[in-house]
Amino acid sequence: MSLTVTVLREQAEGEKRVALDPASVDKLAGQSVRVQIEAGAGESAGHPDSSYSNAEIFSDSAGALAQSDITIWVAAPAVEQAQQMKPGSMGIGQVMAHKHPELLQALNQRQISTLAMELVPRITRAQSMDVLSSQATVAGYEATLRAASLAPRLFPMLTTAAGTLKPVSALIIGAGVAGLQAIATARRLGARVEAYDIRPAAREQVESLGARMIDTGVNAEGEGGYARELTEEEKQQQAEALARHMAKADVVISTAAIPGRPAPKIITEAMVDDMSPGAVIVDLAAESGGNCVLTQPGQTVTHGGVTVDGPLDLASRAPLHASEMYARNVMNLLGLMLTDDGFEPDYEDEVIAGCLLTHGGELVHAQVKQRLEQS
Repeated sequence: MSLTVTVLREQAEGEKRVALDPASVDKLAGQSVRVQIEAGAGESAGHPDSSYSNAEIFSDSAGALAQSDITIWVAAPAVEQAQQMKPGSMGIGQVMAHKHPELLQALNQRQISTLAMELVPRITRAQSMDVLSSQATVAGYEATLRAASLAPRLFPMLTTAAGTLKPVSALIIGAGVAGLQAIATARRLGARVEAYDIRPAAREQVESLGARMIDTGVNAEGEGGYARELTEEEKQQQAEALARHMAKADVVISTAAIPGRPAPKIITEAMVDDMSPGAVIVDLAAESGGNCVLTQPGQTVTHGGVTVDGPLDLASRAPLHASEMYARNVMNLLGLMLTDDGFEPDYEDEVIAGCLLTHGGELVHAQVKQRLEQS
């Protein structure tokens, strides 16, 4: 088929992932798809240009983008890159439109049909395309290792000639994909783990990993597997229960986030004041403002002897595996559109329609449009 796919080198500071790994490029080449990789795109993820034997390596971005039918990225591309894309072509990658209105405008000006990977519907059929889940797996793992590094304690119980060391008491807030991975990793490191989620359905998963579920009496099960926002009364009830458990915790990893909106403030300054000196909070929601009122995105601060860490883009800290999973997500989405007869996107398909952000020069995703109008 006469189809050209282009992979951009990531522009965001600290971003080490690449949108397609060599194995994915080989699969596309096997389907007679021409693949262009920007020079150095995979280097930080452990994939030098030489590993892309079935791709053309380019350094002239403007020239490559001008002939690209599908352009793929990980983090939102620069506005200048969008302005160089072939009019009427397709873009696939994360956009986070609420953070990048100028990019949205540029994509519409070029009439790019954009499939925003963060908007892939969370339905059974689309699980293999869900980048939020795949990248959260990496983030949850990395957050736990970060907590272990920052904590002045060892995680496991150890019996030595110098005496017995008690295991770390870890509290995981939010039992989504990142939270469950954090639980599993903390357990592997030997910590005693408690977990909290406002969705009662998470209890079975939490307990299956060997952690104890905290019950605050609040039920906020939302649509699509996400938690809904809490009422003021529910927030108070939750806060009182969490405060008691946080006061006893050596490590807290917070993962609660609502896509497209600021992270809910769950951890108050008073809660941190009640924690023991040397305790550590790793706030995975830092990118959207943080779950802790003391979180400084991208920084590690100390408050009353408690370390509050606000890491950004944790998935990029294990770029090889993160890229591998991201590439598989993209390839599975492409699989819905690549047929024996060529490239045939069905914009009525529930998965494609669910993540279609821009099309025909317009913002077509109803929920994103509503959020942008309200902001």
